Amino acid sequence: MKKHQIKEGMEVVGFDGVQIGVVDSTEGDRIRLKKSETGGGRHRRHHHYIGMDFVDSVTDHKVRLCSDADIVELFEEEKSGRPVK
Repeated sequence: MKKHQIKEGMEVVGFDGVQIGVVDSTEGDRIRLKKSETGGGRHRRHHHYIGMDFVDSVTDHKVRLCSDADIVELFEEEKSGRPVK
């Protein structure tokens, strides 16, 4: 997997196929997920980040991670690098 393959707007899914979010950009060794302006989801009004080490493959318009969505969400980070609460 090459970081340059990951583009804005790609869907980020767990190994189980469950959507985690949508790529906003890449920053260093992390993927920044788009924030949500509506709803009460985990990404409301701010970005969460996922480490590139979770990426299994990049195909079509999806970034597939190497763990199921519920596991990856435990390792999401805030911009500071701290875990999401």
